[in-house]
Amino acid sequence: MSDQGKKTGGCLCGAVRFEVEEPVADFGACHCSMCRKWAGGPLLATHNTPNVKFTGEENLGRYQSSDWAERGFCKVCGSNLFYHLIPDGEYFMMTGAFDDDSGLAMVSQVFIDEKPDGYAFANETQNMTGAEIFAMFAPEGGDDIQS
Repeated sequence: MSDQGKKTGGCLCGAVRFEVEEPVADFGACHCSMCRKWAGGPLLATHNTPNVKFTGEENLGRYQSSDWAERGFCKVCGSNLFYHLIPDGEYFMMTGAFDDDSGLAMVSQVFIDEKPDGYAFANETQNMTGAEIFAMFAPEGGDDIQS
């Protein structure tokens, strides 16, 4: 994994901007039904990014899609910006929202067991099922978890 430095990005209309404070080099695809519904296809997002600075936060909408996660979007243009794990404070930023997404490498696919048959990525990636992801990220004692 190479050091790509800080990355900036934002929504389509520019009302919300962000800066990721640590290097970002990897991203993954989520095939769960909720992400596909939200993104209109597989969701492509960076891995565990805890330190994100936002500007234009008055235009930032947050939708709590489960007890442990929320999804962020621009309230002006509707651009999807992030998936946020509430207990850990980690952000998964949409790769398409970065000003420059060159140098990002796709390294994983999650909820591979929910991926529709109609598409496949050629990249060799680490693949995890929904059950494996829930076991990794679920809060302790949580038994009714959704994406």
